[in-house]
Amino acid sequence: MGFTFAVLILFQVSGVNGMIQRDTINFKSNKLRTKQLKTGLKQYLVYFQHPAQNKKLNLSIWTREVQLAAKNGLKCFSISQKWYSNDTASYRSVYSLNSVEDFSPVYHSETIGKHTKAFNWYADHINGADSIPDNKQKSFALQLSQPCFNWNLDIETFEMLPLAAGKKFVLRFYDAGLAEPKDVHYDVSGEEVLTTMDNRKVDCWKLFSEGTNGQMHYTQTFWISKEGHEFLMEEDTFNGMFRYKVKMPGYSPNMGPRFK
Repeated sequence: MGFTFAVLILFQVSGVNGMIQRDTINFKSNKLRTKQLKTGLKQYLVYFQHPAQNKKLNLSIWTREVQLAAKNGLKCFSISQKWYSNDTASYRSVYSLNSVEDFSPVYHSETIGKHTKAFNWYADHINGADSIPDNKQKSFALQLSQPCFNWNLDIETFEMLPLAAGKKFVLRFYDAGLAEPKDVHYDVSGEEVLTTMDNRKVDCWKLFSEGTNGQMHYTQTFWISKEGHEFLMEEDTFNGMFRYKVKMPGYSPNMGPRFK
């Protein structure tokens, strides 16, 4: 009887210790660490590989520039994105404003070709920005049951997470103008040392997520440096294909200003 009781207690304690609580990141009690987000320009080589298409890669370069700004007296991060490839039809320009205090979204716009969609973003609703000429989403309106993060800024969001061994997170993300906001689970699945320029070793956390988009299952793995909280690489798998984002070195030329 005593042995059985002891084994039961041991099982219960082990079970409790083995259960790691999933942290819900929000804008109040469990905020992002916004002081970790660094201003400046970052560039990423983005490439797709479909093993069935022999010896072929689809390549592009994405730039993301974080600056400090203000909107109606609110201190904000401004994030400007440019997507370049060998097809001008794929060029995309993205501009977002987020509060410096908690990274809550304030404004978001995307331009592809001659089509622009722009949104004013609040804690309880999102609406089309009527001050933007030819805004294709001017009549857009969405009520929010709870605040959410801007999914277009996942890289910056991950750099501000309190990453540690075994950590599990829930982030409520929304891709502006599309379906409803979604709770997305991210787990620190392990750690890995990446070799960067000059054979420098960088110790990284690996952040993992998976889900379904319609009938398609996908996985995402992100490598974020422990010391600098810097997003260095991403690997996505879906439909038998792979997508990678790899941070380019700081000396890489900024090609944007050269374009007319």
